Amino acid sequence: MRETRADDAQALLLALGLHVLLFALMFAGLWWSRTPPSPSAAGAPAGAELVDASELSEAMQRTLAERPEPAVEPLPAPLPEPVEEETAPLPQPLPEPVPQEAPVPAQPQAQDFIPEPDTQAQEAVVDQPTPRSHDDNELREARRRQEQIDLTEQRRQEDVQRQKRLAKMEAERKAQLAEIRRQRAAASREAEAAEQRLRQVADARAAKASATVATPAPPGNAGTDTGLQARYAAALQEAILAKWTRPETVPVGARCRLIIRQLPGGEVMSAEVASPCAYDEQGRRSIEAAVLKAQPLPYAGFETVFSRTLTLNFEARDR
Repeated sequence: MRETRADDAQALLLALGLHVLLFALMFAGLWWSRTPPSPSAAGAPAGAELVDASELSEAMQRTLAERPEPAVEPLPAPLPEPVEEETAPLPQPLPEPVPQEAPVPAQPQAQDFIPEPDTQAQEAVVDQPTPRSHDDNELREARRRQEQIDLTEQRRQEDVQRQKRLAKMEAERKAQLAEIRRQRAAASREAEAAEQRLRQVADARAAKASATVATPAPPGNAGTDTGLQARYAAALQEAILAKWTRPETVPVGARCRLIIRQLPGGEVMSAEVASPCAYDEQGRRSIEAAVLKAQPLPYAGFETVFSRTLTLNFEARDR
């Protein structure tokens, strides 16, 4: 807490009042214990002064050195101890009261309050002027500026450390993204290679199947049934052809066996390509998609020959 001039004036008044009260008490004590004045003897008072022997002249030092030793007188013989008798002690006079004196003279002015203890050795203080109020203000201002500088430097160091952490995190994130891209590219290359191998196998199978076909059969189930079964197969062929666009890689007249799983009413559950099939991978996927688009497949009028799982020999033709 900072002191003001009003606090200093109040402390000074309290100190003066305390000293006045002490002086009044001392004066009353002196008046109470005052003794009659003692008679004074005539003549000047005797005085003495202590002098160091090293400060004397050489003659005085020689005289002191040549001074004879005083004669030692023999001790008298001890007297016999008197026989103690029981006597009453003589009355002793009462001690005279001694006036009390102040050991330290009263301080004329109250001492300034020191908010902080002095840590400087007094032996090292030579001739330094007493700091004034404006000097204290300058010191506090200089200390405040130094604290502000230290705080600014600390914040700058924290910003530098934060920037370093962010840069490190950004570098790690970029490295992770690069690794993910590399893995995706490798997986894409592997998928393309596997798809190419599948196309090659499908092409080989199609070429083998085309070589083994001697005489093409009519569409449907081997073209042997001219009744309702043949008409049902032809209806399925026409319904699928209506939804299929022949790829250029599939030649006209090429055959492929389809396994279709359906529900009563013609709703298709699944369509798969089975062997033998002379289509490549693109042709196989396109014919399976065409079967799903053609649902519901023909059903009315073919209830007697309907089958939940049927096998259809599909022939590639243009619409």
